[in-house]
Formats: sequence, structure tokens, C-alpha cells
Amino acid sequence: MLMPKRVKRRRVHRGRMKGVATRGNLITYGAYGLIAEEPGWIKSNQIEAARIAMTRSIRRGGKVYIMIFPHKPVTKKPAEVRMGSGKGAPEYWVAVVKPGRVMFEIEGVSYAAAKEAMRLAAHKLPLKTRFAAKGEEAVGGGEAK
Repeated sequence: MLMPKRVKRRRVHRGRMKGVATRGNLITYGAYGLIAEEPGWIKSNQIEAARIAMTRSIRRGGKVYIMIFPHKPVTKKPAEVRMGSGKGAPEYWVAVVKPGRVMFEIEGVSYAAAKEAMRLAAHKLPLKTRFAAKGEEAVGGGEAK
């Protein structure tokens, strides 16, 4: 699973996911990308499941780029524990994704193969996504160029 090697603080606030992605909203390395259509948290195991689905689909041809990383720890208190006595221990790591964020990129495969690989990856993710080729990605989330 993906997780940071070390962090400044073990536990962080939940935060807000308002607005659209202003960074990471252009397809840069690959020819095709998978773009988030709504905000959400993506767990490290969901990123890994999407990566495995894509690489199996393209049968080790081409290259897959993962453009998101789970930096945020999510804490959880144990079951049947009374209120109080502090915040729980970190349970898993998430990547905060806003609309318009390019999450995965693929290069070196055909349009049809890339679309099928991204479709399989999208089924592993907890939010709405869309497939885009380089140059037709969204500017800030909503509508395409």
C-alpha cells in the first residue's frame, strides 16, 4: 500500500473538499487519463486495486502513471470504546481528490485499450470519473476545453 515514509504530525483534521482542482488537472505524462468528476477520499488500497486492474488489462504493455498519493491519515477509535480519552490511532491513508483532478495516466497503448483499462480502474474507485485524452481534459473540473 502507498503511505508516506514519515509525516510531521500523526493525526490531522478532516478538512473540507470545496472547489475544483487547480493543480494536477492536466494530463502531463501519458496520452490518456482518468479524471475525477466529484470530490472524495480515495484510500491507498483503492489506488492499488485500480493500478492492478489497469496493468492486468493492458497486459504489461504501455506505462501507467499514478498521479495521486495518500498523504492524509484517517484515524479510528476501537469498537465499543467510551467517548473521550483523545483521538484514535491512524487506521488508513487517503488521497484527497477534487473535481478535475487527473488520477491516473496511461501511455503506449491504443485508445480502445486505454479506455477499457480506465473503465476497469474506475470500478475500483468510490467516485464518478471520466476518461479523457491529452488536450481534452477539464479546466478546473466541470466542462472540457
